[in-house]
Amino acid sequence: MRFRKQTFWRVKICVFMYIFTFLTAKFILNLEIVFSVFLFSKNDLLLLRKTCNMIGRLIKDSILADYRRKKVIVLLGARQVGKTTLLSALWNGAEKVLSLNCDDYDDAMLLEGKTSTELKYLLSPYELVFIDEVQRVKNIGLTLKIIADLKLNTQVVVTGSSSLSLADEINEPATGRLIEYNLFPFSLPELANSTSEREEQRLLENRMIYGLYPEVVTEPGDAKRTLVTLTNNYLYKDLFAYKGIKKPEIIQKLVRALALQLGSEVSYNELSNLLGVDKSTVENYINLLEKCFVVFRLDSFSRNLRNEIKKGKKIYFYDNGVRNAVLSNFAPLELRNDVGALWENLMVSERVKRNSYSGNFAQLFFWRTHEQHEIDLIEEQDGILHTFEFKWNGKARSSQPKAFVNSYPNSTYEVITPENYWSFLK
Repeated sequence: MRFRKQTFWRVKICVFMYIFTFLTAKFILNLEIVFSVFLFSKNDLLLLRKTCNMIGRLIKDSILADYRRKKVIVLLGARQVGKTTLLSALWNGAEKVLSLNCDDYDDAMLLEGKTSTELKYLLSPYELVFIDEVQRVKNIGLTLKIIADLKLNTQVVVTGSSSLSLADEINEPATGRLIEYNLFPFSLPELANSTSEREEQRLLENRMIYGLYPEVVTEPGDAKRTLVTLTNNYLYKDLFAYKGIKKPEIIQKLVRALALQLGSEVSYNELSNLLGVDKSTVENYINLLEKCFVVFRLDSFSRNLRNEIKKGKKIYFYDNGVRNAVLSNFAPLELRNDVGALWENLMVSERVKRNSYSGNFAQLFFWRTHEQHEIDLIEEQDGILHTFEFKWNGKARSSQPKAFVNSYPNSTYEVITPENYWSFLK
């Protein structure tokens, strides 16, 4: 009798604890997430708790809207930009969720070299499947093609930390079967949505110096160490592991040279002489840096004028903090001589994020003549040219060059300053 009584009370306590846990989870995490929690590990649950208060990503709603198409969704971005955290926000009320992290060898082996029957058996029980760091899986392009061709009711979302080998493996076998998105460090509008435009205006100098990587934003007191660790340990990791990279020290010297030329036209011949390698190597390495989401380039705009520069390039960094970390320069703005370049880099990179997240397929250029007349940014969309000049000093005079106006009379012109930049980012 005593044994039965003890068992009875133990059962009551277990039931009470279960109900308490359920109601607490409902309150903290929202009911639609509760049922999925039990399919995840303790670390995943901790991530979800952190996610409840995370800064929202503008790309989230677009990805969720594409669930209806039942294609494999590929999310690409540099390391540490928040891809894994974003995955946890893409549950969309699913009750049966499978999460694989291919940094884990066992998870990667669940996908590598599998037949369509094996993949169907693995994935079909779930409504939603997340596959993180998918570039770790050999021949992943073929695997994703097989998954797409199965036409399961399962939505598959995969992430990759670079588009190097991943792009090579995915694009040919899986053409037309995937929907690709790029994720960048936080954008200023994302932060303003979490706080306010007024708060971000107050922190503008900080953003220009330390950038917008998630950990830099959420742990500002440790920003320098975070950025130094990022540039030393993560920035080149995928690139150095890529085939054909024989001299990683050249890559590091190249990135430093590009950081010093921020906002200026870049000559591949000059970089070739500086680094002691041929021009084709410089061009190839810059292309690889683009695929690793370290830098991006703008081509020169040329249509009508004989004296327009036709083959020029300008290189920008996706993040100001990374650029400054490469140079080990976190000095305040009043002690710097590159404020104008930092402002231009911040605005151009923000425009790239804005266009990418909004599905705006405008082409971006810069414009310069041999007489040194120039326009910082040209955005061509639907046959219309929108031109922009970036001035940190809002009182500085600026006007559209007459040569450009005469050749492209229907173009628009706007000067972007710290007083009016929000409309440019929306």
